[in-house]
Amino acid sequence: MNKAKSKAPIMIPVDNIVPFDGHPYKVLDDDSMNELIESVQDNGILEPLTVRPIENTDNYEIISGHRRYRAAQKAGLTEVPAFIRPVSRDEAAIMLVASNLHRARILPSEKAFAYKLKLEALEHQGKRTFLTSDQLGPKLTVDMISGTDSATQVKRYIRLTNLIPELLEMMDEGKIAFSVGVELSFLDEKHQYDVLESMRMNDCTPSYSQAVRMHKAASAESIGPDEIQEILQEEKANQRMTIKIPFERIKEIVPFEFDSKEAEDYVVKALEYYHRFLMKKRERENER
Repeated sequence: MNKAKSKAPIMIPVDNIVPFDGHPYKVLDDDSMNELIESVQDNGILEPLTVRPIENTDNYEIISGHRRYRAAQKAGLTEVPAFIRPVSRDEAAIMLVASNLHRARILPSEKAFAYKLKLEALEHQGKRTFLTSDQLGPKLTVDMISGTDSATQVKRYIRLTNLIPELLEMMDEGKIAFSVGVELSFLDEKHQYDVLESMRMNDCTPSYSQAVRMHKAASAESIGPDEIQEILQEEKANQRMTIKIPFERIKEIVPFEFDSKEAEDYVVKALEYYHRFLMKKRERENER
């Protein structure tokens, strides 16, 4: 099979195509995939894949089109149209990331591993990373990694690749905030699983301040399951019950010359008095 660069798409057997090893984007068998499968069954692959030849084999590695490839498999196609790009794996990695970062919705984990993949590919090409300053070679700027995120934000995303899969999935689902995920990524794997277990036991998720404290404790090597449990059992400010009473409802009761603090004390004392009244009433009823 001719593996030269193809200006026009050529048909390639599905069995000769493999996903890009370690690509960061999730291909889910969800409703969207089912719709794509139906479209492929009715119309075929409308947008060709982009692939690269795998050295010393008859196979091709996908650069762009993993979802279309999956849909073609599920639809029973035996071959698909594809553009051939005879590039190195590092060049393919950079192309792969660039072709997907523009998507309207991209999960934090996908962006994290995409940035890491692209950074590693650029470093393999001899460029000096902006993450460290002790390497030689041409300067690698953040613009070469992302056209939207700052260097600091790119570093924070790459930190997320240190999260255990369970915490990373919770962050993708919006159960853990991005900033919390970054802080938890500084804990080693064992302590992350301790956090996960404590979250399950207490039916809670860490706040940003709790995650920062665990990060600092881990850096000081003064953290363990008990310390994690103690931190996560703390009542968060947003979990404390608060009661707001419109002033219109109590303006006929609270003396008008009171300020807000005096008015609050007045209402609390009135509630205490009413509570004692109810308790005495209940005691009298029980004596009958």
